[in-house]
Amino acid sequence: MDLRHSPVVRAWRRWRRPPDLPVPPHSLDVEDVNRRFLMYGVVPLWFVPAVADWIMHRRTRIEHTSGVRESALHALMMTEAGIPVAMGLLAKINPLVLSAMGGAAVVHGATALWDVSLATGEREVRPVEQHIHSFLEVLPLAALAFTCCLHADQVRATLRGGPYRDDWKLLPKERPLPARYLGGLAVAIGACIALPYGEEMRRCVRAARVERAARNM
Repeated sequence: MDLRHSPVVRAWRRWRRPPDLPVPPHSLDVEDVNRRFLMYGVVPLWFVPAVADWIMHRRTRIEHTSGVRESALHALMMTEAGIPVAMGLLAKINPLVLSAMGGAAVVHGATALWDVSLATGEREVRPVEQHIHSFLEVLPLAALAFTCCLHADQVRATLRGGPYRDDWKLLPKERPLPARYLGGLAVAIGACIALPYGEEMRRCVRAARVERAARNM
Protein backbone atom coordinates (compact mmCIF):
# COMPACT_ATOMS: atom_id res chain seq x y z
CA MET A 1 0.00 0.00 0.00
CA ASP A 2 1.32 3.43 -0.96
CA LEU A 3 1.15 5.42 2.28
CA ARG A 4 1.43 8.68 0.32
CA HIS A 5 -2.16 8.19 -0.83
CA SER A 6 -3.61 6.99 2.47
CA PRO A 7 -6.54 8.95 4.00
CA VAL A 8 -4.38 10.00 6.97
CA VAL A 9 -1.63 11.44 4.79
CA ARG A 10 -4.15 13.18 2.51
CA ALA A 11 -5.90 14.72 5.52
CA TRP A 12 -2.55 15.86 6.96
CA ARG A 13 -1.56 17.46 3.66
CA ARG A 14 -4.88 19.26 3.50
CA TRP A 15 -4.37 20.67 6.99
CA ARG A 16 -0.71 21.48 6.32
CA ARG A 17 -1.24 23.07 2.88
CA PRO A 18 -0.89 26.77 3.86
CA PRO A 19 2.55 28.15 4.75
CA ASP A 20 3.60 27.93 8.40
CA LEU A 21 2.81 30.75 10.78
CA PRO A 22 6.01 32.77 11.34
CA VAL A 23 7.00 33.10 14.99
CA PRO A 24 9.80 35.72 15.07
CA PRO A 25 12.16 34.82 17.94
CA HIS A 26 13.27 38.38 18.68
CA SER A 27 10.19 40.44 17.85
CA LEU A 28 8.89 42.70 20.64
CA ASP A 29 5.47 43.07 19.05
CA VAL A 30 2.83 42.30 21.70
CA GLU A 31 1.12 39.65 19.57
CA ASP A 32 4.40 37.89 18.79
CA VAL A 33 5.49 37.98 22.43
CA ASN A 34 2.15 36.55 23.61
CA ARG A 35 2.28 33.82 20.98
CA ARG A 36 5.87 32.87 21.88
CA PHE A 37 5.03 32.74 25.59
CA LEU A 38 1.96 30.58 24.90
CA MET A 39 3.87 28.20 22.63
CA TYR A 40 7.16 27.96 24.51
CA GLY A 41 6.07 28.89 28.04
CA VAL A 42 2.51 27.97 28.98
CA VAL A 43 2.11 24.79 26.91
CA PRO A 44 5.49 23.16 27.80
CA LEU A 45 5.06 24.24 31.42
CA TRP A 46 2.46 21.48 31.77
CA PHE A 47 5.20 18.86 31.55
CA VAL A 48 7.01 19.89 34.75
CA PRO A 49 4.10 19.56 37.22
CA ALA A 50 2.79 16.53 35.34
CA VAL A 51 6.03 14.61 35.92
CA ALA A 52 6.28 15.94 39.49
CA ASP A 53 2.72 14.74 40.20
CA TRP A 54 3.55 11.29 38.83
CA ILE A 55 6.59 11.14 41.14
CA MET A 56 4.39 12.01 44.12
CA HIS A 57 1.92 9.26 43.19
CA ARG A 58 4.78 6.78 42.98
CA ARG A 59 6.24 7.84 46.33
CA THR A 60 2.88 7.34 48.06
CA ARG A 61 2.41 3.92 46.35
CA ILE A 62 -0.79 4.76 44.54
CA GLU A 63 -1.06 1.16 43.27
CA HIS A 64 -1.73 -0.06 46.82
CA THR A 65 -4.14 2.71 47.88
CA SER A 66 -6.53 4.45 45.47
CA GLY A 67 -5.18 2.36 42.62
CA VAL A 68 -6.91 2.05 39.26
CA ARG A 69 -9.72 4.42 40.20
CA GLU A 70 -7.45 7.41 40.73
CA SER A 71 -5.19 6.49 37.81
CA ALA A 72 -8.27 6.38 35.56
CA LEU A 73 -9.20 9.88 36.74
CA HIS A 74 -5.71 11.05 35.77
CA ALA A 75 -6.24 9.61 32.28
CA LEU A 76 -9.61 11.36 32.11
CA MET A 77 -8.09 14.71 33.08
CA MET A 78 -5.32 14.30 30.50
CA THR A 79 -7.99 13.67 27.87
CA GLU A 80 -9.98 16.70 29.01
CA ALA A 81 -6.87 18.84 28.65
CA GLY A 82 -5.45 17.13 25.57
CA ILE A 83 -8.44 17.46 23.25
CA PRO A 84 -8.78 21.28 23.50
CA VAL A 85 -4.98 21.66 23.33
CA ALA A 86 -4.91 19.63 20.11
CA MET A 87 -7.75 21.74 18.72
CA GLY A 88 -5.92 24.94 19.60
CA LEU A 89 -2.68 23.72 18.03
CA LEU A 90 -4.12 22.34 14.80
CA ALA A 91 -7.47 24.03 14.14
CA LYS A 92 -8.48 27.57 13.30
CA ILE A 93 -9.43 29.46 16.45
CA ASN A 94 -13.15 30.22 16.18
CA PRO A 95 -16.18 30.14 18.50
CA LEU A 96 -16.32 26.33 18.31
CA VAL A 97 -12.71 25.93 19.48
CA LEU A 98 -12.97 28.63 22.14
CA SER A 99 -16.18 27.09 23.48
CA ALA A 100 -14.56 23.65 23.58
CA MET A 101 -11.53 25.05 25.40
CA GLY A 102 -13.69 26.91 27.93
CA GLY A 103 -15.97 23.95 28.53
CA ALA A 104 -13.03 21.58 28.89
CA ALA A 105 -11.38 23.90 31.44
CA VAL A 106 -14.54 23.82 33.58
CA VAL A 107 -14.91 20.03 33.31
CA HIS A 108 -11.19 19.55 34.02
CA GLY A 109 -11.53 21.62 37.20
CA ALA A 110 -14.51 19.53 38.35
CA THR A 111 -12.64 16.28 37.64
CA ALA A 112 -9.60 17.60 39.53
CA LEU A 113 -11.83 18.19 42.58
CA TRP A 114 -13.17 14.64 42.23
CA ASP A 115 -9.61 13.32 41.98
CA VAL A 116 -8.43 15.11 45.12
CA SER A 117 -11.53 14.01 47.05
CA LEU A 118 -10.82 10.39 46.14
CA ALA A 119 -7.08 10.61 46.80
CA THR A 120 -7.31 12.24 50.24
CA GLY A 121 -9.60 9.46 51.43
CA GLU A 122 -7.28 6.67 50.26
CA ARG A 123 -3.65 7.85 50.57
CA GLU A 124 -1.46 10.63 51.94
CA VAL A 125 -1.63 13.77 49.79
CA ARG A 126 1.25 15.95 50.95
CA PRO A 127 1.27 19.77 50.74
CA VAL A 128 3.81 19.63 47.90
CA GLU A 129 1.45 17.48 45.84
CA GLN A 130 -1.46 19.82 46.56
CA HIS A 131 0.66 22.73 45.34
CA ILE A 132 1.51 20.78 42.17
CA HIS A 133 -2.22 20.27 41.61
CA SER A 134 -2.71 24.04 41.81
CA PHE A 135 -0.39 24.50 38.82
CA LEU A 136 -2.12 21.75 36.84
CA GLU A 137 -5.54 23.27 37.50
CA VAL A 138 -4.64 26.84 36.53
CA LEU A 139 -2.63 26.08 33.37
CA PRO A 140 -5.70 25.30 31.18
CA LEU A 141 -7.18 28.66 32.20
CA ALA A 142 -3.88 30.40 31.44
CA ALA A 143 -3.74 28.80 27.99
CA LEU A 144 -7.33 29.84 27.32
CA ALA A 145 -6.63 33.40 28.48
CA PHE A 146 -3.61 33.81 26.17
CA THR A 147 -5.54 32.28 23.27
CA CYS A 148 -8.38 34.76 23.84
CA CYS A 149 -5.91 37.66 23.88
CA LEU A 150 -4.49 36.51 20.55
CA HIS A 151 -7.93 36.10 18.98
CA ALA A 152 -10.05 38.89 20.43
CA ASP A 153 -12.20 38.99 17.27
CA GLN A 154 -13.20 35.36 17.80
CA VAL A 155 -13.98 36.02 21.46
CA ARG A 156 -16.37 38.75 20.32
CA ALA A 157 -17.91 36.38 17.78
CA THR A 158 -18.35 33.74 20.50
CA LEU A 159 -20.08 36.21 22.81
CA ARG A 160 -22.40 37.11 19.93
CA GLY A 161 -23.34 33.47 19.42
CA GLY A 162 -21.15 32.80 16.38
CA PRO A 163 -23.34 34.34 13.67
CA TYR A 164 -21.46 32.83 10.70
CA ARG A 165 -21.68 29.26 9.45
CA ASP A 166 -17.94 28.62 9.72
CA ASP A 167 -17.94 29.77 13.36
CA TRP A 168 -19.07 26.29 14.41
CA LYS A 169 -16.93 24.20 12.07
CA LEU A 170 -13.60 22.56 12.85
CA LEU A 171 -11.34 24.12 10.23
CA PRO A 172 -7.58 23.96 9.60
CA LYS A 173 -5.52 26.98 10.56
CA GLU A 174 -5.00 29.52 7.80
CA ARG A 175 -1.34 29.70 8.94
CA PRO A 176 -0.50 26.44 10.76
CA LEU A 177 2.08 26.25 13.50
CA PRO A 178 5.55 25.05 12.44
CA ALA A 179 5.74 21.29 11.90
CA ARG A 180 8.98 21.08 13.90
CA TYR A 181 7.29 22.67 16.89
CA LEU A 182 4.32 20.29 16.68
CA GLY A 183 6.65 17.30 16.30
CA GLY A 184 8.77 18.31 19.28
CA LEU A 185 5.65 18.87 21.36
CA ALA A 186 4.33 15.41 20.43
CA VAL A 187 7.61 13.81 21.55
CA ALA A 188 7.53 15.74 24.84
CA ILE A 189 3.91 14.72 25.48
CA GLY A 190 4.82 11.09 24.91
CA ALA A 191 7.87 11.24 27.17
CA CYS A 192 6.47 13.37 29.99
CA ILE A 193 2.80 12.38 30.05
CA ALA A 194 1.89 9.26 28.07
CA LEU A 195 4.80 7.09 29.24
CA PRO A 196 4.81 7.89 32.98
CA TYR A 197 1.04 7.79 33.37
CA GLY A 198 0.79 4.67 31.22
CA GLU A 199 3.34 3.10 33.55
CA GLU A 200 1.24 4.24 36.53
CA MET A 201 -1.90 2.62 35.13
CA ARG A 202 0.01 -0.59 34.34
CA ARG A 203 1.36 -0.66 37.90
CA CYS A 204 -2.11 -0.12 39.37
CA VAL A 205 -3.74 -2.78 37.20
CA ARG A 206 -1.01 -5.30 38.06
CA ALA A 207 -1.34 -4.60 41.80
CA ALA A 208 -5.13 -4.95 41.61
CA ARG A 209 -4.76 -8.34 39.92
CA VAL A 210 -2.31 -9.54 42.57
CA GLU A 211 -4.61 -8.39 45.39
CA ARG A 212 -7.63 -10.03 43.72
CA ALA A 213 -5.74 -13.29 43.32
CA ALA A 214 -4.63 -13.20 46.97
CA ARG A 215 -8.24 -12.75 48.14
CA ASN A 216 -9.41 -15.69 46.02
CA MET A 217 -6.80 -18.07 47.40
